[in-house]
Amino acid sequence: MNADRHVAVVTPWYPDPQVTYAGAFVRAQVEAVSGGCAELEVYHLKSWPVGAPGAPLDAAPAVLDLHARLLARSDAPLATAGGAVLHRVPTLTPRDPEWITHSDASARWLRTFLGGAPLKAPIVHAHVPITGGWAALENAAPGARVYLTEHSSFLAQLLEQPAARARYEEVLDRADGFFVVGEPLHDLISAEFPHHAAKLEYIANPIDFGAPRAEPPAALRRWLSVAALNERKRIDYLLEAFRRCREQDPALRLTLAGDGKLRANLEALAADLGLLDSVEFLGSVDPAEVPGLMASHDLFVHTSRHETFGVVVVEALAAGTPVLVSRCGGSDQVLRGIEDEAGLLYDVDDDPGVLVAAYGELRARHPGRTDVAAAREHLRAKYSYETVAARHFEVWDRKEQG
Repeated sequence: MNADRHVAVVTPWYPDPQVTYAGAFVRAQVEAVSGGCAELEVYHLKSWPVGAPGAPLDAAPAVLDLHARLLARSDAPLATAGGAVLHRVPTLTPRDPEWITHSDASARWLRTFLGGAPLKAPIVHAHVPITGGWAALENAAPGARVYLTEHSSFLAQLLEQPAARARYEEVLDRADGFFVVGEPLHDLISAEFPHHAAKLEYIANPIDFGAPRAEPPAALRRWLSVAALNERKRIDYLLEAFRRCREQDPALRLTLAGDGKLRANLEALAADLGLLDSVEFLGSVDPAEVPGLMASHDLFVHTSRHETFGVVVVEALAAGTPVLVSRCGGSDQVLRGIEDEAGLLYDVDDDPGVLVAAYGELRARHPGRTDVAAAREHLRAKYSYETVAARHFEVWDRKEQG
């Protein structure tokens, strides 16, 4: 432990009793670094949408005044991962698609929560630069070092808004360090802001490699998907590909872990495809349950159109389960150099036949020509809690060492 390493983590995403999976990767970061910090505090800027759609926050001054008075006396610190201290900061945000208003609200309510005083920590690490990052920069103490990590899958849409784009560039300029979790985000930000490209570095999401299955599966009949049920994840595509594969092998089973706005439609599609006896919809699962789910299935199948990193792909291999994964950006980086050992990558295509063919190819060469244990060790060296924590410490201590 570094006796001088006092860190504040500022984030709009963090698990809470209502949504246990939201920001699970931020909680993992906190747990990973906790043993190396003398003090570690987390400020969760939990968004509370208020007002009529499109109306500014200031349209309800009485509500804002009441919230400000309550917020200043609402701090009830909680214990969180690794013994860190968690502060829940209810953040009133307008029902407004403009990201600049959410950015302003994040900084405003953190300042109110702190009673106008700056964050005490000399090291601040924030997640999601447009909201958590701006709040951290605006509320850090003079001389504090502020580092930001970008995870957002919606960044391209955010940068289409002129005010948000200008704010993002300011955040990039002011941050002491700026990190991305994967190549897709690196490529996007460096293309949009080439004069800041040299500032971008990688810090991955940490993954628990603690308890792999005893041995890899002999057959690949029990499929698992862990994904939100939205358009980007393409679960309709997965269901149709699974139906075609099941025509060749009726013993196949598919488990869908995750929830979202398309759940009812997808359940209806599964019924229309005649899959009610072979597909199980689990709904949302607690992150603590994911390793066990991975280990109890034969194959992790990922059909996303694009991803910024690919946490679930690493989690599957950490559990010792082979993967069948779309080339969606983040997964390409994760599996580079170990694709054959880990399973198979296939091209993103609207034709479910592409996934069907990929499954047939993988099944033909597993287990004789895969090596999940080797893939797991390769990833453990890059994404374990210990490795990612060491990377954070290297960054946070850089100026002290210099």
